[in-house]
Amino acid sequence: MPDAAQQTALTREAALAGVGELITDPDVLASYRHDQAAPGLLTAGTPAALARPTTTAEVQAAVIAAGRAGVPVVPRGAGSGLSGGANAIDGCLVVSLERLTRIADLDPDALTATVEAGVVNHALRDAAAAEGLRYAPDPASFEFSTIGGNVATNAGGLCCVKYGVTRDALLALEVVTAQGEVLQLGHATRKGVTGYDLTALVCGSEGTLAIVTQATVRLLPTPPAAHTLAASFSRLDQAGDAIAAIVRRHRPAMLELMDRTTIAAVEALAPMDLDLEAEAMVFARSDAGRVEGAEEIAAMARLCEQAGANLVLTTDEEAEGRMLMAARRLAYSALERQGTTLLDDVCVPIPTVPALLRGVEEIARRAELTIGTFGHAGDGNMHPTVVYDHTDPDQLARAREAFDAILELALELGGTVTGEHGVGLLKREAAARELGASLHLHRAVKQAFDPDDLLNPDKVPWHVAAAAAAATPTSR
Repeated sequence: MPDAAQQTALTREAALAGVGELITDPDVLASYRHDQAAPGLLTAGTPAALARPTTTAEVQAAVIAAGRAGVPVVPRGAGSGLSGGANAIDGCLVVSLERLTRIADLDPDALTATVEAGVVNHALRDAAAAEGLRYAPDPASFEFSTIGGNVATNAGGLCCVKYGVTRDALLALEVVTAQGEVLQLGHATRKGVTGYDLTALVCGSEGTLAIVTQATVRLLPTPPAAHTLAASFSRLDQAGDAIAAIVRRHRPAMLELMDRTTIAAVEALAPMDLDLEAEAMVFARSDAGRVEGAEEIAAMARLCEQAGANLVLTTDEEAEGRMLMAARRLAYSALERQGTTLLDDVCVPIPTVPALLRGVEEIARRAELTIGTFGHAGDGNMHPTVVYDHTDPDQLARAREAFDAILELALELGGTVTGEHGVGLLKREAAARELGASLHLHRAVKQAFDPDDLLNPDKVPWHVAAAAAAATPTSR
């Protein structure tokens, strides 16, 4: 619970500083305590207050007020994160960027847009589309996640295999530092190597280095209508061979996979005659053009057949393409219908995707839980999803053990514990193990940006690493 003296000091400083709307109503604060990470697994504190600024100057004032009151700051976008990155700390100031919703500039000639942090990804996509352009990063949460949140986690999406993730579209940032300084990072130009790439450094830092208030991003011409492929495979290794062959020869606009557990869940939710005997389904899209796209999707179909696919469907009709992709887009919803879901986002080298899926099946068997895997096969970013009953302590414990086992498996396969969702609270221990000897450099970067450890301080992996080291007896 927040300390009364800290809360008084914070509200006094905030009133003097001009932070805009400051809320201390307990009922309102309760709705800003956590993001969408799986229930029962993570802590969420009670903030002392909530600031909902509408300008960068008010964000700056809020950070200064928190610093003077000696309370931590937890930045927040739409609260749609899946790793606890926006979970509050007892006595903190939550700074919500949800009201910074202005599209400051959209220049169709420069192919850029400058938007405030609270602009929803979908709104930017619509604004770009009105000019015949496209904002490429497309996280599954694009209809409600914000650009600021996308930057904080370096969000990806289904089309990242060809168009990249948020960092690839990012040119410049406006940020507020822990000292309350407003800085402009990066360049509005397509090229720019003056100084260190601080824009890329802040992207994916989950609000631990600075608070993003505005972003300048690249736009692209709208691609031609896509051609679509769906293929089913009786064995995972066949699907893996097809994926490897496709990415060696082509740049699909989308290359997705789901395993047999997910296939069964989707078929149970929305019957569409999916092959329930298949161990995997692969989905691909090509937007290379009317003729080129048809040739590319036909070439991908041949590669699937050569790898052993027992069924391959293709279409150049957009409506039919959406129907083929419907199964993949329903993957998470179908698993969610079966219980509480703990969604992972490990990323492994593409040739090891089948080994990851086999390993996840074994983890599910040991844990006696349903774990369905789907994801972005074209870049090895998979989403094993643990299904459990969060009201059952035994299932909760087994779900956490299974989740941690998946993280370890990803590391053993040469991968990473998070491809696009971030570390947050959920993966601090695993992140510390992955970073290993480089942890001191990460700590030094944090110290340079935030010497008083003010911004989202409990979301950094060296805190748990230090605690683990302190708990381990040293030999003499």
